[in-house]
Amino acid sequence: FTPWSRRSDWPPVAMSPLYLLAGALLPLTAARFTPDWASLDARPLPAWYDEAKLGIFIHWGVFAVPGFDSEWFWWHWQGQKPPDSRCVKYMADNYPAGFTYQEFAPQFRAQFFDPEEWADIFRASGAKYVVLTAKHHEGFTNWGSPRSWNWNSVDSGPHRDLVGDLGEAVRNRSLHYGLYNSLYEWFNPLYLADKKNGFKTQEFVMHKLLPELYNMVVRYRPEVIWSDGDWEAPDTYWNSTEFLAWLYNDSPVKDTIVTNDRWGAGCACKHGGYYNCEDKYTPGQLPKHKWEKCTSVDTFSWGYRRNMKVKELMPLHTIIQDLVHTVALGGNYLLNVGPTPDGMIPPVFEERLRSVGAWLDINGEAIYASKPWRVQMENSTVPVWYTSKGTSVYAIVTTKPSEATLKLLEPKTTAATKVTLLGHPNPLPWSPVTPSSGIIVLLPELPYTPGQAWTLKLDNIK
Repeated sequence: FTPWSRRSDWPPVAMSPLYLLAGALLPLTAARFTPDWASLDARPLPAWYDEAKLGIFIHWGVFAVPGFDSEWFWWHWQGQKPPDSRCVKYMADNYPAGFTYQEFAPQFRAQFFDPEEWADIFRASGAKYVVLTAKHHEGFTNWGSPRSWNWNSVDSGPHRDLVGDLGEAVRNRSLHYGLYNSLYEWFNPLYLADKKNGFKTQEFVMHKLLPELYNMVVRYRPEVIWSDGDWEAPDTYWNSTEFLAWLYNDSPVKDTIVTNDRWGAGCACKHGGYYNCEDKYTPGQLPKHKWEKCTSVDTFSWGYRRNMKVKELMPLHTIIQDLVHTVALGGNYLLNVGPTPDGMIPPVFEERLRSVGAWLDINGEAIYASKPWRVQMENSTVPVWYTSKGTSVYAIVTTKPSEATLKLLEPKTTAATKVTLLGHPNPLPWSPVTPSSGIIVLLPELPYTPGQAWTLKLDNIK
């Protein structure tokens, strides 16, 4: 059993006839991006992404079958030296001697997978985009990739196009659809041969990675490509700039596609579309470049774990605080859940997502399509994060005040200043702290809200 195919009928990017023909047919006046970072980094980010603010990340693959340790189980068991003793013991205790990782694939059945139900949950969460793992580091594709023979969800396991089925359901609910794709594959022999050659050969890139990426983009038309698995080799090995130039100039999603910054060693926080920088990245101050924080409800793993405990999950209040903090600093928030191998989103994950949506039903005005204000945070009485939209400023209070008044030192009031509490029908009484700055707001009895965070809307302030 070899879950990889070595085919050489796909030419490199620069020599692709389709690539050259598409370029020749474009109007001469169209702005073209060249395959270098100076040009690619100057591409404006499509507006939908910054307006969306919240996305759902889904880590799903063969790794859900062992459901132990994390989505890195295979590497921890048989890749790293020495192997993780917990993973070795788990296999020895539960599987016969000689059992291979590939033998998990038929058990990845997804028999309860209902993409309509998943999409309903994601829409109820308040998310505006969804990113599914098309392929993680194990190399198994959740679609029928002809470059991943017998190591994909159509040939094995579910016998189903998971990427396509979820994409259709997500888009039918007016959500944007993106795909995560790992550049490297831990045990692909073509990749290992290139690695042994110091990445001076590109057998894996030319005969596996790039043909698969082109196929995936043309077939599914994702609006996000969430690249990963780039760090062992430079972007020149991956041919990243050539691929991105095609993506931005000639692909069927050239006007809407958004990419991240994981396109080769040293690219993170430096090159690409928006910046991830690192997993669970949280900047200390307002970044100059659009960014995204990806984090997981399960704090120990991105993929499903059979032995996860409630105490290891992010509480709802923490998720809301994290979302607010991220948006106030100009970021997007990508919240991950790991489905089971039979295709269910664990109920505790569904509860978290629906509760985030319930909070956004009340407070979403302060989140969606918002911009950072001139000051992002203050802590004079309780933590308050600011966002803005048009002439309105939103003060999001993430801890319930102990008193009936809330003092904010940053806003500068005018005679026309108006203060309301989102979800509350009447304007709130207020007075200035000083003639030049600050405001004291008389709060009503704060209603229960999922996540225990409240938003004051301030109109006509400076």
